[in-house]
Amino acid sequence: MIKNVLFDFDGVILNSMPVRDWGFAKLFEEYPQEQINRLLEYHRQNGGLSRYVKIRYFFNQILNQEITQNKVQDLAHRFSTLVKERLCDPRLLIDTTHSFIQKNFSKFNFHIVSGSDEKELVEVCDRLGIARFFVSIHGSPAPKDNLVAAIIRNNGYETFETILVGDSINDYDAAVRNDIRFCGFNNPDLKHIGTAYVDESMEELSLLIY
Repeated sequence: MIKNVLFDFDGVILNSMPVRDWGFAKLFEEYPQEQINRLLEYHRQNGGLSRYVKIRYFFNQILNQEITQNKVQDLAHRFSTLVKERLCDPRLLIDTTHSFIQKNFSKFNFHIVSGSDEKELVEVCDRLGIARFFVSIHGSPAPKDNLVAAIIRNNGYETFETILVGDSINDYDAAVRNDIRFCGFNNPDLKHIGTAYVDESMEELSLLIY
């Protein structure tokens, strides 16, 4: 029986990808569009990775340049400043997930585990009025697999009673590394991996965890 449900945030709880696309394009607007497009492609294919990783990828792999940790931190902070207000729009909440969480948060241990910056994530969830539904909210710069491990360890959870719901291969990898179940959400590329796959209705997740 499932007792603990770990949710990815971007693309699972909040339809935030267009906002983050805009944020990265704005952050690097002085660079050629072709280079920005390559970053956006990497960003979309790796939704579970943090902005810190993506900023490093842009410099190391696309620009073939080194970047200091201080510069990464500065750019990540600027990115947060650009997107935070837009992310606090309740119209971006994914209705089916939001409804499922509201109906079931008292029956399970719900957590958020995200590649988004943790400080920003906590503020956004608070302003959206959803923070109260979760036992804890976790984000980057720590890698997602480490965050999942910490949630399991710190709460004394059994791995066989725990599932991660995510929309990217990085979410799946984090689940596998921690020996917990994985439920893919609204991403056809994930249909044939993990324990189950959930489309927008969330009906499959209800059947799986009850």
